[in-house]
Amino acid sequence: MKLKIITTGGTIDKIYFDAKSEFQVGEPQIGEVLKQANVALEYEIVSPVRKDSLDLTDEDRRLICRTVDSAAERHVIVTHGTDTMIETAQVLKRVSGKVIVLTGAMQPAKFQFTDAVFNIACAVMAVQLLPDGVYISMNGRIFDPDQARKNRQLNQFEALKK
Repeated sequence: MKLKIITTGGTIDKIYFDAKSEFQVGEPQIGEVLKQANVALEYEIVSPVRKDSLDLTDEDRRLICRTVDSAAERHVIVTHGTDTMIETAQVLKRVSGKVIVLTGAMQPAKFQFTDAVFNIACAVMAVQLLPDGVYISMNGRIFDPDQARKNRQLNQFEALKK
């Protein structure tokens, strides 16, 4: 199995320069995370967009969707900012015949204490086990994007109450 990993920016890839600057989206971090974890799967990383998810446009989402749809690989992980991850997941539902798992982080992967490594690990496992469809992997759980939301107060994703 070969994974296609599509990075779009977001907190997971943010870097901090000094006390006077703000976070900026840097180079994709997932490759280094997978390398340090000694992941034994074959994968390819592409970065069609590098933005904070609040800055993503409808055209950016269409580009992400086209990138996923045109991938030869059936198993796709998309790293994404958490603020609009659900919106992008809903656009990706147009793609059929693939397992697509979106993940991100509440803290940058470069931080010593980050949820990025755990979320990436969960996404790598989920993409191998789930049936075709679009999923969000955050906080140790798998969510249907139509039945989830980001709880900003708790800083985590949760299932919508039925």
